Amino acid sequence: MTSKSTTQIDMVFESWFGNQPNMASSPPETEVPTLDNIARILQHDTRVKLAGVDVDGMLRGKLVSKKKFLSIVADGFGFCSVIFGWDMHDRTYFKELAISNKENGYRDLVAVPDLRSFRRIPWENNIPFFLVSFFDPDTKQPVCACPRGLLRTALESVEAAGYRAMAGAEYEFYHFRAPSSHPDPKQNASATATFLKENPVEALPSLTEGMFGYSLTRPTHNQEYYYGVFDACEQFNCEIEGWHTESGPGVYEAALQFGEAKEMADKAGLFKYVVKSLGTKHGITPTSMAKPREGLPGNSGHMHISLVSQEDGSNAFYRATPDPSPPYPDVAHLSDLGRHFLAGILDGLPDIMPVFAPTVNSYKRLVENFWAPVTVSWGLEHRAASIRVIAPPTASPKATRLEVRVPGADANPHFVLAAVVALGWRGVAQKLALPVPPLSKGDEMGGASDRGVRLAKSLREAVGAFMREGSVAREVFGDAFVEHFGGTREHECRLWEEAVTDWEVRRYIETV
Repeated sequence: MTSKSTTQIDMVFESWFGNQPNMASSPPETEVPTLDNIARILQHDTRVKLAGVDVDGMLRGKLVSKKKFLSIVADGFGFCSVIFGWDMHDRTYFKELAISNKENGYRDLVAVPDLRSFRRIPWENNIPFFLVSFFDPDTKQPVCACPRGLLRTALESVEAAGYRAMAGAEYEFYHFRAPSSHPDPKQNASATATFLKENPVEALPSLTEGMFGYSLTRPTHNQEYYYGVFDACEQFNCEIEGWHTESGPGVYEAALQFGEAKEMADKAGLFKYVVKSLGTKHGITPTSMAKPREGLPGNSGHMHISLVSQEDGSNAFYRATPDPSPPYPDVAHLSDLGRHFLAGILDGLPDIMPVFAPTVNSYKRLVENFWAPVTVSWGLEHRAASIRVIAPPTASPKATRLEVRVPGADANPHFVLAAVVALGWRGVAQKLALPVPPLSKGDEMGGASDRGVRLAKSLREAVGAFMREGSVAREVFGDAFVEHFGGTREHECRLWEEAVTDWEVRRYIETV
């Protein structure tokens, strides 16, 4: 790499991450790393773990020697682009996409470690860990589909206008036991995949049985795992604010500690890493797939969002003096900026559904009568709507925010927050008006007062809206990202369309 190319990448990277301390991202009681002190911080270490995020929200990384890490920490290193050329099971996409393909030889991208992401992995003897972001080796610009890069880009306009985006994430997910027939189910939760090769899915045992949300006794059945996750998240700087059982067999819900959006996305992805790692050690298979069990509620991944002033930290969505003649009573305490931001999300929602619901299975969750939103809808403290407005008089001024309830737990948190921020800011920039009235209290989606359009019922339908010419997705994300991510979702659709399911065989094998 030439000194000129290094400088170009450094300029982009510096504009996002800088080289200043950020205590919100730093492990407790740990010196904040910089290029000047990183060697000293790692003086007692011999190895470092690095990871980037792929389009499915999965961490892809490697273990390197400390010597290697210190040699690449400033300028970055080559990371095979194939992580953007294959799916979650390492199968190359049917349609070759621009970032990584045969024509460019599945070339390397430039991966630059983010020193502010420094953590130590408590369940792996406190080995140092850093996240990386990906840059194009020719243009020196962020790779269009790099989740961390997409979110940082979406935040640029917000931050240039004098605001910071704040976010909170809530995840529900099921837990299954690694089948006891395995010689050592602990340490090998992948026994679940082996079990499913020879047994029906319904035979997979749940961690606990029955429906018992907010139970104080169920967590004691798996106490080491339950408290282990909470403590590991604290040590790994992806702190849990609330952690409890949810309604469903073996279902838990975690609310992560509120913070800046760009850090919340990292923490959300790392939270899943904690859960999977601890699960492996306890013979437990957690799953964030949106609908793992037929007839039961699915797994949501609700995102909370607000903007605050960089100058004084005041909540920019809050209206100090209630509007005496608001367009709807539900937004009497919501500022003009907050209303436009809300309108922007609502206006663009149908066109960005593959981001919020990225798999075929996602749309099994988004059905009527299962506490999941299915229309372009909103309302003050309305949990049946796609967007729940949280504002006075039912909330404190500083807690004024929007809860986006469409995403599932299977969605990539970086993409979700990038979409929420980009759509919301588009609403602010264009001064969009609320496109539909709020849902009436007690009314469900699709009811008499719901004038919002029905959201996509399948991934194929969602991808069509996402990739169409003139879509809002193209407006806020650009064609390069839409073509790449849309192409990855077309791949998912094709695999599904070629699959023969258990349901089909059971239904038709004897009757047709």
